[in-house]
Amino acid sequence: MGSNFKMIAKTLFGFEEILAKELKNLGASNVVEGTRNVSFEGDTGFMYKANLCLRTAIKIIKPIHSFPVRNEKDLYRKIYHMDWLDYFTVDETFAIDATVFSDEFTHSLFVSQKVKDAIVDKFRDVEGKRPDVDVKNPDLQINIHIHKNACNVSLDSSGNSLHHRGYRTATNIAPINEVLAAGLLLLSGWDGQRDFLDPMCGSGTMLIEAAMIACNIPANINRKGFAFEKWPDFDEVLYEKIIDASLKKTREFRHKIIGYDKAPSAVRKAIDNVENANLADYITVQREDFFKTKKQSEGPLHMCFNPPYGERLDIEMENFYGAIGDTLKQGYPSTNAWLITSNLQALKYVGLRPSRKIKVFNSHLESRLVKYEMYEGSKKAKYQNDTL
Repeated sequence: MGSNFKMIAKTLFGFEEILAKELKNLGASNVVEGTRNVSFEGDTGFMYKANLCLRTAIKIIKPIHSFPVRNEKDLYRKIYHMDWLDYFTVDETFAIDATVFSDEFTHSLFVSQKVKDAIVDKFRDVEGKRPDVDVKNPDLQINIHIHKNACNVSLDSSGNSLHHRGYRTATNIAPINEVLAAGLLLLSGWDGQRDFLDPMCGSGTMLIEAAMIACNIPANINRKGFAFEKWPDFDEVLYEKIIDASLKKTREFRHKIIGYDKAPSAVRKAIDNVENANLADYITVQREDFFKTKKQSEGPLHMCFNPPYGERLDIEMENFYGAIGDTLKQGYPSTNAWLITSNLQALKYVGLRPSRKIKVFNSHLESRLVKYEMYEGSKKAKYQNDTL
């Protein structure tokens, strides 16, 4: 499949460690955690597999050139002298995504414009005409990263963010990002070895990601496509082999995954999305008000949910979060309950002491993923039984 090369997987803040673990489990080498990214090495087949299988990656980019840069003329000249015909033709489209952390370069749009000018001028001089820019669906997405005076040029192998799994066609007011949902589940220790409940499931994202983890289904198996499929060196036969090999590693799931929501519209949307993901055999969605429910199953239960924050949904925080705590205490023994919220004040109303708090971000909102351990009987009795 060819020799190894460096790649970078971008992710959300707080997910670097679990993304690094995912990469190692897939077989990546030289895995190094950064901030919101993890670098690694692999061959072309592994690049395909990373895009297909990683649950907590947003993008997989392939660095192709790096150089020191002093000013805009220097940037233009060095981009111009790259061999762009190795990557796409004059009849194909391209787009530039620039990120800058530099005193010399302070505007990413300006950098994007300079890079675009250099590329089209190079094609015009060599081919006699220029390629077109298409920011929505380019044949080649070019990533420019300038930090101080170092410029890195990469190709985006993913295209649209990898949170676009392909199964979600219906959403509610405040849907959770698929990568965020998968990361929260992995941080919570979900491994498919017990029953699972999302008591406020909305459009079903947490349920679907939980089922895909439990069954070891590739995260992006339902996705329409990746940017690398448009590259001139795309190996379709190799890609099909990667898909087949990944699907052979799926496993059976013998527990229950259940979602509750009290809104009929949310239940309908969740059911539609579950069917789109081909997971109806594993997931049950019911119209229920969590605050009127009790644990239905025997044995341990894993709960993970994304309650309203008050950012986009109007709720009365003190009563709402107090009811979460009361419901867990009164109706959910033998349950590890995890929830994410950006309203840190609201956590005080739950009335339970969390055993863990993990800092994460939901979009721009600094949030906490918190764990409440609900024991069968009192915690003191549980401790005494464990020590006998």
